[in-house]
Amino acid sequence: MKKQIPIALIYSRLVFAALIILLAIQQPAHYRLLINVLLVTGLLTDVFDGIIARSLKISTVKLRRLDSIVDQVFWISALVAAYLICSTFFKEHAILLFLLLAAEAMTYGVSYIKFKKEVATHAVSSKFWTLLILATLIQIISSCDSSWLFMTCFYVGMVTRMEIMAILLLLSQWENDIPSVFHAIRIRQGKKIKRNKLFNG
Repeated sequence: MKKQIPIALIYSRLVFAALIILLAIQQPAHYRLLINVLLVTGLLTDVFDGIIARSLKISTVKLRRLDSIVDQVFWISALVAAYLICSTFFKEHAILLFLLLAAEAMTYGVSYIKFKKEVATHAVSSKFWTLLILATLIQIISSCDSSWLFMTCFYVGMVTRMEIMAILLLLSQWENDIPSVFHAIRIRQGKKIKRNKLFNG
């Protein structure tokens, strides 16, 4: 049963994604608070599914790929919900949002073209960016406004997307859990890399 916990945590984000969209559409009492609670809870499941899987020694490539796919669904759902609630904000920042989404799409394009697989680098910088995304979405959903936090999220997002593309271009074969471009260079040189037991297996 313990080995099913990471899988259950991963799939729970699909449930949260559906609830987030439903709340954004129906907009019942306290829906903004409820959505934000689901966002935070979803992030926590993302953190602990990997930690638990590694502690149980069941952190397989298949599980990490599943985690990456579900993450995309979860955050896209959160973005859609934020748009449904605060469409004006998105219209005002359409160009920056388009550039950011295009950069994200490019990382997947590079990965699929080169390896025929999705991105699953789980770089440390991307984990930091995820925290910024969470904070930005919470602020937008709560107030339909975000100034310096959104801009910080945008620039960090662009930098981290460029790092992921660099990692993918450096790797000769698909690998998951590459902490940074420095580690990708070492792998390309045939050297072993150290991964954080807590975050990168």
